[in-house]
Amino acid sequence: MSLTIPQITLNDGQPFDEVGFGTYNLNDDEGIAAIGAALDNGYRVLDTAVNYGNEREVGEAVRRSSIDRGEIIVTSKIPGRHHGYDEAIASTRESLETLGLDRIDLHLIHWPNPSVGKYLDTYRALLALREEGLVRSVGVSNFTEAMLTELIDETGVAPAVNQVELHPFFPQAPLRAFHAEHGIRTESWSPLARRGELFAEPVVGELAEAYGVTPTQLVVRWHVQLGATPIPKSADPGRQLENADVFGFAISDADIERLSALERGRLWDADPNTHEEM
Repeated sequence: MSLTIPQITLNDGQPFDEVGFGTYNLNDDEGIAAIGAALDNGYRVLDTAVNYGNEREVGEAVRRSSIDRGEIIVTSKIPGRHHGYDEAIASTRESLETLGLDRIDLHLIHWPNPSVGKYLDTYRALLALREEGLVRSVGVSNFTEAMLTELIDETGVAPAVNQVELHPFFPQAPLRAFHAEHGIRTESWSPLARRGELFAEPVVGELAEAYGVTPTQLVVRWHVQLGATPIPKSADPGRQLENADVFGFAISDADIERLSALERGRLWDADPNTHEEM
């Protein structure tokens, strides 16, 4: 069985799936096999990063796959230690070499690291790499509304994607509204929050039963209906299929609000204004 995951169009005209596949901690031969299974199951957006240490595995899975390369959207991220114009260009070329690919389809700045003060130069480098054809779409991760505004004001180019912590415990409504206003696609990391904790919420079990789906499918569908692309991760092919099989039902607006009412804030204390990763 292989799923067909619907696509939207990013603000730069490139396609992007409504559900992607996270690869964090998928390493070595087992990781390659898991990523390959995800491609076979219908996923086309693969999310990696320099700091995940598995760009090699992602690239190898892509090369081994029978899926046409043009259909696969490989995402990677520039780490904080590579911020700066020249540094970002060198980092991207190194990622391409590690991936063994001739382009990165979506390249993100992993964290803004505002105390370093170089995310604007890094963004300009990514735009230059896009002109060169080494990067197809340019985006960011963990950027606030003020940071996004600075990028847009200084370059005239809104990021295609902002990947942020997003789940029913932290729905990020104001930021999502800003994204929608500027044509930025929201992408959700940690889309299932702390899975056991989230699924223990009575409303999640109640609504999953009412819609005849699993709690995972309910929450992934919640993301889709918010206009966000979640990137759940699983090494199990059956679980991979379950995670993306969310296009045969719709959650009512009232029930979307019930899930969003679980809001209580960030889970990992990773405020982009203060949290930094190198």
